[in-house]
Amino acid sequence: MSEFIKIAVDAMGGDDSPQKIVDGIIHNHNLNKDNYFKIFGNEIEIKKLINDRINNKYYEIVNTTEEVKSTDSPLEAAKRGKNTSMWLSIESVKKKETDIVISAGNTGALLVIAKLNLKMIENIDKPALSALWPNKKGMSVVLDLGANIDCSAKNLVDFSVMGVSLYRSLYPKDTPRSAVLNIGSEELKGNEIIKETFKLLNDEKYKNLNFSGFIEGNELMNGDVNVIVSDGFTGNVALKTAEGTANFITDELKKALSGTIIGKISSLLNISNLKKFKQRLDPRLYNGAIFIGLDTPVVKSHGGTDFIGFSNSLSVCNKIVRGNLINKIKDNI
Repeated sequence: MSEFIKIAVDAMGGDDSPQKIVDGIIHNHNLNKDNYFKIFGNEIEIKKLINDRINNKYYEIVNTTEEVKSTDSPLEAAKRGKNTSMWLSIESVKKKETDIVISAGNTGALLVIAKLNLKMIENIDKPALSALWPNKKGMSVVLDLGANIDCSAKNLVDFSVMGVSLYRSLYPKDTPRSAVLNIGSEELKGNEIIKETFKLLNDEKYKNLNFSGFIEGNELMNGDVNVIVSDGFTGNVALKTAEGTANFITDELKKALSGTIIGKISSLLNISNLKKFKQRLDPRLYNGAIFIGLDTPVVKSHGGTDFIGFSNSLSVCNKIVRGNLINKIKDNI
């Protein structure tokens, strides 16, 4: 079984679970026979849903009827004990039974339980929540997206190292360029922490990060930079703004193309281009936030995604392990 990437799966987290979790596993397995799934959750329910759609040499089920609720605070989730599907799945990577863990459950609970169980990578003070964003030329890694509201210059430098390492793990043929999100591109702009970060990242020892300086919010999607770093407050605001803008554009386009006869005719004539546009903005393709800085990567699937989105986040898990993310961070920190 050593040839497999072993993924610990919390099957009870997120909307429509465990149905979409099992469907996502089956969908991913049909695309890639590389993964072995250790599934944590209600065994009776999960077995019914699997229904012989995947050979049992590719999975096992660890039975538990206890789960973290979406309404639980992180403290409440931790107090539920060590028999929830989320806790057990994280514990399995702690024990080296699996290579990586994924959950579509409560984000705050996942981060707290992960930090309780897993050690930090040496010389990293804070873990960060990162995600993939589309840009004009491909994809970007953006972090931190909310795990740390207050950050020091050292934290932002660490995030840069982790972000570049993540990008190289996911896209080994590409050479990433990194930047720090700021209110201007000039060296004198920003607060003292941002300015100190700029100085540190321009040091010779960080030349392999290909630091490009500051980047403004209106340049995030240009694709000139592949790794974008910020504190968790700024990053989360940027994320929500980008999501809201994408939804607004999509909704307005739908109205324009369906509100009149001319609009409907136009949509029929451009159906191929509209499908490409829809696919480019499909959030399921970019599903899977990565909690990095711990000695084992933890992947958070969006709780509201469907089985396609969950399947895509399983593919992210595979790439992270195959790309040797943790060692890349250790080599560069």
